Amino acid sequence: MLEVEQVRPVHTTFHVMSLAVLNEGRDLPEQYVEFMAKAWAGVRVAIAAEQRHGNDVLRPLYTALGTKIHLEKAEGGDVISGALAIAGLEADLADAAHDTSLDEAVRKSHHEGMDPVGMDVGTPVVRVGGTSIFGPVITPAPKGEAAGQLFDGVRLVCSTPGFYELKRSRTDGPIFA
Repeated sequence: MLEVEQVRPVHTTFHVMSLAVLNEGRDLPEQYVEFMAKAWAGVRVAIAAEQRHGNDVLRPLYTALGTKIHLEKAEGGDVISGALAIAGLEADLADAAHDTSLDEAVRKSHHEGMDPVGMDVGTPVVRVGGTSIFGPVITPAPKGEAAGQLFDGVRLVCSTPGFYELKRSRTDGPIFA
């Protein structure tokens, strides 16, 4: 969507989406349960940043988190502290990683973004013209006008009454280039 904004008159609003919230109460393998427990750290920090600075802070923070995790392959505390620094945010926001008092705000933001599309999907979720859909999942992400054309297609299907799903099996892993 950041690419789409460069070529179409749209503005993206971010919500905090939590895989830990999405998967609460589900029967999951123990290794994934452990991963979900760790997943709370980043979303708590995101909520704390949003509470301090407003919703627009989520854009640079999510971009920085994605850079640290997917491009730099950072792990542990380096992810959050590094992302805060990249986003130009205060280092003390990292303290929110273990602040369970933020969990209700995480759930609220998660549900504001996810409830319109349903809970049987993951991320990304895009809301266009009052219709929310899961996706598009595409790798590598298109740039420039190609991103705009993909968005045009998403907008078209979202405007079609009764549209619910397009899907095929993935054959490639994520390409972050």
